[in-house]
Formats: sequence, C-alpha cells, structure tokens
Amino acid sequence: MSRPEEELLGILKKHGVDFTASLPCEKIKTLLEMAAASFHHLPLTREEEGVGICAGAALAGRRPALFVQSSGIGNMINALLSLTQFYELPLAIFVSQRGIYKEKIEAQFPMGQRLPTLLVGAGIAYTELHSIDDIRRVDQKLKHVYDSNIVHAFLMSPAVWEGSDCGFPDSIGTGLLADCGLKNSATTDSRESCIVHPASPPVFTRYEIIKLIAPYLEGKVVVSNLGWPSKELYAIKHQPSNFYMLGSMGMATPIGLGIALSSKKEVVVIDGDGSLLMNPGTLATAAFASPRNLTIIAVDNGAYGSTGNQPTLAASCVDLEQVARGFGFRNTVKAAGEQELVEVMKRPREGLTFIHVLAVPGNKDVPNIPVHHLEIKKQVQGFLRK
Repeated sequence: MSRPEEELLGILKKHGVDFTASLPCEKIKTLLEMAAASFHHLPLTREEEGVGICAGAALAGRRPALFVQSSGIGNMINALLSLTQFYELPLAIFVSQRGIYKEKIEAQFPMGQRLPTLLVGAGIAYTELHSIDDIRRVDQKLKHVYDSNIVHAFLMSPAVWEGSDCGFPDSIGTGLLADCGLKNSATTDSRESCIVHPASPPVFTRYEIIKLIAPYLEGKVVVSNLGWPSKELYAIKHQPSNFYMLGSMGMATPIGLGIALSSKKEVVVIDGDGSLLMNPGTLATAAFASPRNLTIIAVDNGAYGSTGNQPTLAASCVDLEQVARGFGFRNTVKAAGEQELVEVMKRPREGLTFIHVLAVPGNKDVPNIPVHHLEIKKQVQGFLRK
C-alpha cells in the first residue's frame, strides 16, 4: 500500500511542525487536504504573503511549513531573502515542481526546469524528491531547518504521488470553513452595507499620528512598515515588542497576522497605503482567519513615503476602508483628526479591526534605527515568550 502523503505529514509531525499555509496545486491536492485536516492550516491568496505570515508564526515560536507550486517561488524570492533569511527565521517550503514530469501545460516548463538554478542563485538550500523512497530525505533535513533557523525547499516531483492510496472526501473545503469559525454566506445574516465613515480632512503626518497613538501601543506587539514608519516609531516609542521591518515591502500585515494567529498577545500593525496595495489579498486572508487580537492601522498619506513621496492610487481612486470591508472585515473605522484617533484607540477591541487613518505626506527627519536586525528579532521573541 502506497501512502506518500501520510508518510510526509508524519515526518512533519515528528519534527514539531505546527503551522502550515498553502496555495493550491492540482498535483498535490490530496496532500493539501490532508495537511489542512492535520495542522493549524491557512489558505493563502498569494505565495509572498505566506512568507510573511510564516515569519510572524516563527517569531511567536511556531515551526511553519509552506506548500506551493514551482511558479510560486517566483513570487516569493524577495521576501524569502529580505525577511526570512535576513532575520534568520526557519521555514520549510514544500514545492510541487511542475514542468519536469508528465507536464501538459507548456507555461510550467520555464519556471519548473530553472527552479534549482534560481534557488542556488538565491542561496536557498533544496532537496529534490523524485519518488516515494525520497521522502525519507525530508526526515534527514527537517531537523536542521528548525534547529539552525534556515530556509529549505523540498522540490517534489509529481512522480512522488503516483499510485497513492490516500484520498479525501470532496467536502473537506466546507469543513475547513467550519473549523475556522466561518459560515457560508448563504446561511449568515446579511451584512450591513459598506458605508464610508465620515472623517475630518487629513491634517497630520504619519509621524504626528504615531505620536498620538503611541500611548496606546504600550505592551503590545507592534509590527511597523519598513523605512520611515519604522524609524519614526523607534524615535517615538521604542519597546522590545516592536518588530521593525527593514525590507520586504508589503509584508507588515502578513507578519502581524502570523504573530496574532500564534500568540495570545495583542498585535498592532502600522501599515501604509502603498504597502497594502502591494499585497491586498492579505486582508482577505486576515478576514478569513479572523484573529481577535489583531488591529491593522493603515496610515494612508496617498504616497510612497520611503521612495520619494510618489502618489499611490489611494490618493485618487482607492478607499482602503472599503477595500477591507469588501474583503470581509466587520470592524472598520476611518479617522483623521486628533479626537477621532484618540477615541478609536481608546475603544475596546471587538475582534479583528481595521483602522483607516488619513494622513498628509511627509517624513520626519529621524535617525536610522541603531539596533541590529537580529537583536530586533531577539527582543520580540523574548516578549512573545513571556
């Protein structure tokens, strides 16, 4: 009897993997269904956000594993290098390698066949699995991933799953929704209409906004967007629980989501309009997972503040609060003036919350963060372990 999926997941359990996330691939459909039933599992909208979410989970002490197909690696390289490897966080990536074995889709050939070369160029170690007998190689490598805080990719040929006796009922998708506390929209009460909440015109810069909300960040895990937002937060309210992003634009909310799903601590993300527009699908993932301890503060100044204040689409045609509500957020608010900001920060949280803060462009001339990136990680991990 051949049960490669079961054997692989057994190895993951043996090595303490306790957080998984995935994007679909027809070649590993059964493996993904079994992983969803066996682990704390999160379906993703894009591979790159999975890197951020798994980074947050690793910060909180989890042992994450990510399931993608070979084309998805192309969407992950920058985040893997400037986030996961940069902060020395562990991640096992199980890659359904397309374009190498009985492939019928020609567009899969370029990425699938060049994948080993790309990984070598990126400095990411990998192991190739060509048959069920190769699965034992995962057992040999996986301990090193979590003991040494490294990224390792397992390239899985479709041949590994040939002749498998594993199967799963078609109703697994419905069960996954139920397990996450969600219901089919046809059976829930209709939501109220998406209404833009009134707010004063923007009057404060991002620095002034952080200064106003700083007293309400005390003792919370704060994930700050890269560049000027992190430098301004450090200048105003440095604390060991602040995770300052130094690269990987678009990853602030995914990192915060990963931490919130892996910890009971209250988590606040200070994100920006440019960053959220880069990875908007993460809002759908957050609404689906719906951690009650996560607040996303979207400081919207209509500009890419760290690259020269070029305008974003939020300055003209995008309302980020409406975007969040469209993706499934129930608790949203728009604010701009001091009274509105203070009131919303004082308000008791009622689960997952999105705060859309309107701002004017501009950066405060503050110094660079004088803390080594690995020390930033160490301090946050220490706080999360308390």
